[in-house]
Amino acid sequence: MSKGNTMVLGVTGASGAVFARRMLQLLEADRRVAKIHLVVSGSGLKVLREELGLEVTKGAVLAAKLAEGPASKTEYLLDSDIGASIASGSYPVDGMVVMPCSTGCLAQIANGISSTLIERAADVCLKERRKLILAVRDTPLSRVHLKNMLAAHEAGAEIFPIMPAFYHHPATLDDIVTQFCCRVLAHLGLEQKHQFQWKGERGRGGSGEEL
Repeated sequence: MSKGNTMVLGVTGASGAVFARRMLQLLEADRRVAKIHLVVSGSGLKVLREELGLEVTKGAVLAAKLAEGPASKTEYLLDSDIGASIASGSYPVDGMVVMPCSTGCLAQIANGISSTLIERAADVCLKERRKLILAVRDTPLSRVHLKNMLAAHEAGAEIFPIMPAFYHHPATLDDIVTQFCCRVLAHLGLEQKHQFQWKGERGRGGSGEEL
C-alpha cells in the first residue's frame, strides 16, 4: 500500500461549494496525503454547477475542475457505487470529511442509514472508530437537526458546522474559507503551515499569531 494518509471527501447538496473546493485543494497539496477518495452526491453536483459554475462531469475531469488544477491523488467515486473500496471496513482510511454536509445527509448518518456511498463510507468510519467530520451547513436549525447532531456526535462523529471565525482579520472570502478548512484539517492531524492560531490578547497586540 502507498505511504501517507488516505482521506475521503464527501460533498453533498448543502450550500458552500467553495469549502469543498478549498478542502480538495489543501488535501492535494499536502505531502502527507497519498490518496483522496472524492464522492459527490447528485444534489452536490447541482450545487457545484450553481455556485462554482462547474458543468456536471464525471471522473478525473470533475476532480481537476474542482481542484482548479492537477488532481493526481484524487479518485472520483459515484455516490451510487456502494461496492467501492471505501464502503468496506477492511479498506483502511485515515479520516473522512463531509463538506458541506446537508441536514439530510446528517440525518441518514446519525440514524445508521446507508443508502449512498457517502452515507455508507461515513457509517464505516463510525463502526471502525475512524475520524469522521461532518461540516454541517444550514440555518436556522430545527429541533430535529439538533437531535441528529447529538446522535451523530454520540456515535463518534465530530460535528463541525461551517461557522467561520473573524478574529484573524480576513481580507478576502478565500481567507475565511481557508482558515475554516485548516481548522478541519488540524482535527484530522494535518495541521497547515498557513493556519492562524490565536495566541491571546498579549500576542501581537491582541491579533494572535500564525503557526
